[in-house]
Amino acid sequence: MFFILSKALLFLITPIFWLGLAILLTIFLKNELWKKRMKWTSIGLFIFFSNSVIFSLFCGIWEIPGTKISEIKQHDVAIVLGGMSDYNDDLDELTIYRQADRIFQAITLYRTGKVKKILISGDSGYITDRGLHEARQMKSILVKWGFPPEDILTEEISKNTHENAVETVKILKKHKEWKSYLLVTSGTHMKRSLACFKKEGLNCTPFSTDLLTNQTRSFHWDQYIVPSMDNFSHWNTLIKESVGYIAYAMVGYI
Repeated sequence: MFFILSKALLFLITPIFWLGLAILLTIFLKNELWKKRMKWTSIGLFIFFSNSVIFSLFCGIWEIPGTKISEIKQHDVAIVLGGMSDYNDDLDELTIYRQADRIFQAITLYRTGKVKKILISGDSGYITDRGLHEARQMKSILVKWGFPPEDILTEEISKNTHENAVETVKILKKHKEWKSYLLVTSGTHMKRSLACFKKEGLNCTPFSTDLLTNQTRSFHWDQYIVPSMDNFSHWNTLIKESVGYIAYAMVGYI
């Protein structure tokens, strides 16, 4: 029920919903004072949520910073959380999102000897079956690329971050020889993920990927003044994660 409810309410906390609502009120309200207020609210929302510098500064407060691979010590297992891809039924293949940087970085960690094993956690985040079984399908691709099957483990049950932690820990407890774990997920997702795994008794080293924050704050001139619609999507991610963290705390997942 928690999973379904969270999906149903997610749209209501997105900036594009707030902007759309303000625009609709501007059009349909009869009171001239409130029409004017909603017009300026719409303009303000658009400027705020489309500005790259504003987003980066806010995101930097939440996002767990990245680490250079050269600075990572060797770990036994890289735990890669799902949510990286979708499934194309027409082509019978995975299509990747920006978050696929998680598996890209995990491959680099493996090839450079920083991790001995890769464990991909997650089945599908959809309420209904859309053909996506991410961990199994991603492993199949890696094996086709020449990775030893015994070095690519999968957790194929979980549908959210809480379940990622619960089901992954069950697998890891069967291997007492593994002592160190690198958690690989998006920078915005890392805080909630670390908390979930800690709740299940597993301490991990964070390795953030697909970072949205400019950590050096060396912005280009156009980022100050040119609106970017991509930032609405980035804000969706940031708001989802911060609200998700609070919700997880309320239900005892972290």
